Amino acid sequence: MTDEALEPDRGTGPADAAAPPAFVGRRRELKELREDIARTGLDTLSGRKAKAPRARVLLVAGRPGSGRTALAEEFARQTAPDYPGGLLRARLTTSDGERVPAERTARELLEALGEPTPPGADGDELTSSLRAALAGRRALLLLDDAADAEQVDPLLPDDGDCLVVATAEGPLTGIPDVRPCTLGGLDTPAAVEFLTARIGSVRVTVDPRAAETLAEECAGQPAALALAGGWLAAHPKASVADVAKQLHDMPAERGALARAFRLVYESLPAPAQRTLRLLPLAPAGAVDAHTASALAGCSIAAAQSTLEDFAALALVRPAADGQYLLPGCLVPLLRALLETRERPAEVQLARARMLERTVRLLQSCLAVIEPDADEGEGAGSPLPGVPAPGGRSAPPRALRFPDARAAGAWLDGRLPVLTAAARLAVADGELDTLARRLVAALVRALAAHRGTEAAAPELYGLHGLVLDVAERRGLHRERAAALLNLGDLDHGTGRTRAALDRYRAALDAGRAANDPYATGRAMESVGGAYQELGDWHRAADWFGRALAQSLSRGERADEARLNGRLGSVHTYAGRYGEALRCWRSAAAGYRKLADVPGRARALSEMARVQEYAGRPEESLHTCRAAIDLAREAGDQRLQAALQVRLADTLDRLGDPAAARLHRAAADRLLGDDPVACEIRSASG
Repeated sequence: MTDEALEPDRGTGPADAAAPPAFVGRRRELKELREDIARTGLDTLSGRKAKAPRARVLLVAGRPGSGRTALAEEFARQTAPDYPGGLLRARLTTSDGERVPAERTARELLEALGEPTPPGADGDELTSSLRAALAGRRALLLLDDAADAEQVDPLLPDDGDCLVVATAEGPLTGIPDVRPCTLGGLDTPAAVEFLTARIGSVRVTVDPRAAETLAEECAGQPAALALAGGWLAAHPKASVADVAKQLHDMPAERGALARAFRLVYESLPAPAQRTLRLLPLAPAGAVDAHTASALAGCSIAAAQSTLEDFAALALVRPAADGQYLLPGCLVPLLRALLETRERPAEVQLARARMLERTVRLLQSCLAVIEPDADEGEGAGSPLPGVPAPGGRSAPPRALRFPDARAAGAWLDGRLPVLTAAARLAVADGELDTLARRLVAALVRALAAHRGTEAAAPELYGLHGLVLDVAERRGLHRERAAALLNLGDLDHGTGRTRAALDRYRAALDAGRAANDPYATGRAMESVGGAYQELGDWHRAADWFGRALAQSLSRGERADEARLNGRLGSVHTYAGRYGEALRCWRSAAAGYRKLADVPGRARALSEMARVQEYAGRPEESLHTCRAAIDLAREAGDQRLQAALQVRLADTLDRLGDPAAARLHRAAADRLLGDDPVACEIRSASG
């Protein structure tokens, strides 16, 4: 009944992987919690009018190591059948004591519900979306390790049929109608039963009084009992009385948990002690063989064996896919050892080894998901398409994934830990180069595995981390890249004004870096934002600036594209003469580039503008030329769209028979393609 580190329940998370120890005791507390679900609210009892219905909140309060999470989990397990809307889990405090922001928790819970989470959405928007998603759902929320009421209140469903079970060290003052179920130690029979489950019945039966004494020395605290039981299980010749005496002889001021931990820690070999001391450096309190190996500087096989020993001693808890979770109640004890026994330089070196190992794993993940990726485009590339120094060498066998499915599963399963690693690396401030490489590698792996659109919520946060590092270090080029990426994500979710601000800031950063690529991209993006806002004059002005820079650098592909964007803006503004000039320039540019599909699309737009300008004969001629190019490019959809446009033009010129022939040709090209209906509707 030890505290468990819970992650949001996505169906297959660390909380689901390994069955916790058998639950014992706490029958009175479980009964009180069940009765409290339907109990009348305090406001009604006092004669005041009841407030709008909200989810009932049950609180399990107790010190770390008291078994509060285990009790909440057991209660949720027993109660879950009454809540068909599902059981959702979230941890509100990280293993190192950091408060998890409400918006991050809301996003994780929305993802667990399968609801969309727009990238860049603020906390109010996400918590409102969460309440809307839970309306009428009758769900059960388990919010573990809440720091205060301000963390819990924004996540409460506005639905009286939902139930929230929270765990915390103290009361959640500020949330009405919450009666805390406060935990002390287990009673002696339950504590002895707890020990028996770990060491077997023989040693307890031989000396039952010693087992009771050991339970008293552990103050009935489940975490302390688990450590003492783990030590006894690892030392089958030791008696229960010996352990009770050892704990009794330790200084009483340390507390039961600290004394039990000291007993286990001092029994470990020196290398295992050092590995254990370094585990608090693991992001999100999650560690696997790779992480432990990098931290301790040992082999992966040795690290795996050490973690298995730690799990048997209740120093870590087995989780999913070879991961282990560090109990939060042990973190302060381990951090104290880390600060007193390890030199700061060694700690920083261990952290650097861990981040470097994570980067290598992400690069390996990308290599198997996207085997044709450009070897010269490394994880440190700050701008899309710009090669980073050095290539990507083949990873060692121990870091390779067997196939893309295994790599994708690893990325999905480790994503909370990987994003926590990125946040910690950026917050550290002394390993910025590694932090940038880690974030860049994670961005590329996510985009390759999920696609940019599906990964957008995660990418938004990662680009924000890059921006933090760039601003702290005065890296103008990286700042421009991060702002451009964030602006693109804002633009894609309809926050055009916010995107415009990002693009303007990126332009300033690009100029400060004297980077023509970044400034040109920012100018074009500013123009695109104004186009989205319907400000044709400003859009044309910024596209024109970007075009002038491309002309000065002789970038033909950019020239052709920007001429096309200018042509579109002039078309929307009704300036058909300027639009035709731009589209002709775009078509000429694509011809020089031997880009047949691009030239076909440019001529297609020219034909559209000529028709708008009241020049149907010219439109007819241009459209036929575009059809020939589309046929040469093998673009059947463009061919079909042009055939329909040609038919419309012929109708206006008084030739319905020829128009029917071209519509029939469009139907043959598309067959049963559903796009046919869209094309006909658009042409109509």
